[in-house]
Amino acid sequence: MTCSHLSGDMLIVNSKNEDIPVQTKDRGRNMARYVRVSTISFSGVDESPEKKIEANLRVALRLLRRSALDKPDIVCLPEAFATSGFGAKQRFQTAQSVEGPITQAVGELARRFSIYIICPMVERKDGKVYNSAVLIDRQGKPIGSYHKMYPTPGEIESGITPGTDPTVFRTDFGRVGCAICYDLNFRDVIQGLATNGAEIVFFPSMYRGGLQLSIWAFDFELYIASAYTGDGSLIVNPLGKVLIQSSSNEPIIAKTINLDYKVLHTDDINTKWEKIKGKYGPDVDIEVATPEDSLLITSHTSNVSVDQIIKEFQLETRKEEFERAIIMRKRALQG
Repeated sequence: MTCSHLSGDMLIVNSKNEDIPVQTKDRGRNMARYVRVSTISFSGVDESPEKKIEANLRVALRLLRRSALDKPDIVCLPEAFATSGFGAKQRFQTAQSVEGPITQAVGELARRFSIYIICPMVERKDGKVYNSAVLIDRQGKPIGSYHKMYPTPGEIESGITPGTDPTVFRTDFGRVGCAICYDLNFRDVIQGLATNGAEIVFFPSMYRGGLQLSIWAFDFELYIASAYTGDGSLIVNPLGKVLIQSSSNEPIIAKTINLDYKVLHTDDINTKWEKIKGKYGPDVDIEVATPEDSLLITSHTSNVSVDQIIKEFQLETRKEEFERAIIMRKRALQG
């Protein structure tokens, strides 16, 4: 595993899905799990090179303070926000260690407002330089880094080292992962994050991603929140539906999501919808995506989880149904 545990109440999961045992708070992971997610769009400040990092950081901190008014659990800043406006070589030359001025300033706000912050930066570590997303906990301490697995060819030529691990962090509300910009073009990144149990993937980036974000969210049944350096940051649900988008009028977006959810195929629930609603009413949301014939079932009660509802009404998740279909096809072909 390329990312080392630093401190805090986190669990870091490596590419083999092995948990590094670290004490973590329990906030009812098996029942309704609400999390307030926020991202910030920020394109940098027009300033001289020697003052650019300081100026970018100052504006980013102001935006973070604004985002804190919405009382988020976690906020994500854009890719390499403090060096926005620099070329790849300048970013390489100005790389900082995790325990440096950028994370210290951002960490102070994380501690003050008791929020997690994803702090993307160009990180210098053990003689190498990475394009990183550093996760800072509610106490303002850096927990660890995700290293961009697919830097652009220009980044690699400038000296950026590719990461090797789709690292997932367990927070006090659920498991989060990161993918950075060019990563979005390579499916092994999201496959690794999903295998390691990510429920929300944050996407700090210098391009929007657009349809690609919805495809990842739909195919791998997770939430995605982007922090773009221009207008158009998104929060997307596991059906690939855009829940909110930033604009030039409002660069900060926030949404409350519930991580007690599952994705099902519509065929499995058509005959049981009334029974489920008859018993649980508005405590269970069933959102259907057409023409994809998929649905998102979410439990809002603290007494019964979605997994328990699926068991009670003898339902299958979409993954389980598709796996069963593959097995049946294989048996049929074998005669």
